[in-house]
Amino acid sequence: MRIGLGYDVHAFAPDRCLWLGGVNVPHTQGLAGHSDADVLIHALCDALLGAAALRDIGYHFPDTKGNEYEGIDSKILLRKTMQLIRESGYELENCDCTVCAQAPKLSPYIEAMRRCLSETMGVDTDKVSVKATTTEHLGFVGREEGIAAYAVVLLR
Repeated sequence: MRIGLGYDVHAFAPDRCLWLGGVNVPHTQGLAGHSDADVLIHALCDALLGAAALRDIGYHFPDTKGNEYEGIDSKILLRKTMQLIRESGYELENCDCTVCAQAPKLSPYIEAMRRCLSETMGVDTDKVSVKATTTEHLGFVGREEGIAAYAVVLLR
């Protein structure tokens, strides 16, 4: 059994779609990033890679490779990450993810995120937990400057 922890943060940016857990969430702005900036998927990829001691998302999918990953759908990165995990002999036992956002309210999208993530990783939905919280108006998340995400995974 292997445990991994992932964390990611992205600032809000105008004229971008907000993608969280592979789901387009209606909001006045999206997140800034080289890819689609899906902070939840990025944290999950880092947790998976960390559990298998395969470094991090930036190592495997660098933003320095020109246009290769520019604007890429993060679900593609998650699929590639799961391929690396499986090639290393591991399988996901479960993951627990938390999105920290003052706005928008994410409760209506949680089940869609769980379904999307489980489908993308090729695992049962009951192995995927997604939660959302605010920071009670504290810090950059509370000031609505961006979104942070944490993920913990257990591999077997």
